[in-house]
Amino acid sequence: MKVLIVDDHLVVRQGIANLLRNLLRGLAVVEADSGQAALSRYAETMPDVLLLDMGLPDISGLEVARRIRGRWRGARILFFTMHDELPMVRQALDIGGLGFVSKSCAPEELAEAVRRVAAGQPYIEHRIATRLAMNQERPVDQRLRDMTQREMEILLMYARGEAIPGIAQRLCISNKTVSNHLALLKSKLQVSSAIELVHLAVDAGLVRYGQQPAGQPG
Repeated sequence: MKVLIVDDHLVVRQGIANLLRNLLRGLAVVEADSGQAALSRYAETMPDVLLLDMGLPDISGLEVARRIRGRWRGARILFFTMHDELPMVRQALDIGGLGFVSKSCAPEELAEAVRRVAAGQPYIEHRIATRLAMNQERPVDQRLRDMTQREMEILLMYARGEAIPGIAQRLCISNKTVSNHLALLKSKLQVSSAIELVHLAVDAGLVRYGQQPAGQPG
């Protein structure tokens, strides 16, 4: 089995790789530290499982998954991220993710998720699956519920400090389209300013204070 691990933190990638090698026999690991690198490495290596973080430094995991699924419909994508908000989980599954686990899951559950997804079977972390089944959303989850995949992508990038021209370039859309999405987001999420939009994203756990956009020093 070959797994492509996509995460922008070297220590995280190496830790996951070592953990999975100990739990899964005959595992080959490939790594990528950004969305663009993930696209290239996937084409080069054609892994059995793409273990994909959401919060990458250039384009987000959602956009990576969308592009890969657009080219390789059979891609088996397992999202592995700190985000466990139900709207984000639904976005990941709707875009073609076969599995979803959080970075707080047990090592054995991560290994089982990789094993299942490699076999073409869906897998959602038990704790998250229970919340989905019971529709247990937090208040901030409910505000994010009706967002489209493109709106979620733009919110992630904007809240991390990416300027409108940068978002437009990365997503191959116009500046005006990005601005229109942001205006609609303010209405949908019931906020009146850009800073409130960023605060909501932070409250939802989608971004962290101090997180830098791609190309800027930390």
